[in-house]
Amino acid sequence: MMQLMTANRLARAAVFGLLAVVVMAIPTDVIDTPWFSREVPVRWWEYPVLLATGLLTAAWFAIAGAGRNGGALASGLALTTFAVGCPVCNKLVLLAIGTSGALGLWAPLQPVLAAASVALLFALVVLRWRRRPCASGACGTEVRSAEHVT
Repeated sequence: MMQLMTANRLARAAVFGLLAVVVMAIPTDVIDTPWFSREVPVRWWEYPVLLATGLLTAAWFAIAGAGRNGGALASGLALTTFAVGCPVCNKLVLLAIGTSGALGLWAPLQPVLAAASVALLFALVVLRWRRRPCASGACGTEVRSAEHVT
C-alpha cells in the first residue's frame, strides 16, 4: 500500500512539473507553437531555467508536505514566467516603460528574476523537506514506544 501511495505521489509530481513547464513555455513561445509569437529570440539561459523550474515543482509535489506553501509556489512560477517571457511582448512592461525601456531595462533584469525564481523554488523545496512528516525522527520513536507497550 505504501509503495502505491509513493508511486501515485511521484506520478502526480511528474505531471505537475511537466504541466508547469508547458504552461509557462507555450505562452512565452519558448516552445514554438502557431498560437503565440515572440519578437526577441529565446535566450540560451531560458531553457535551463524552465528545466530547473519543472524539476523543483515536481520535487515540491513529490515531498509529502506538512503545511502548505501553494501561494509561494505560485509566486515562484509567476516570477519564472516573467523571467523567460519575451521582453517586448509583455504588454504591462511596454505600457510602463516603452519598447526601448523593455529592451534596455527589463531584458537585463530578466536573468536576475530567473535566478530569484529558481532560488525561491529551491528554498520552498528545502522548507517542505524539513517540514515533512517524520522529518525530525519523532515518528519512528512513537512507533517504537507503541511496540513496547503492546
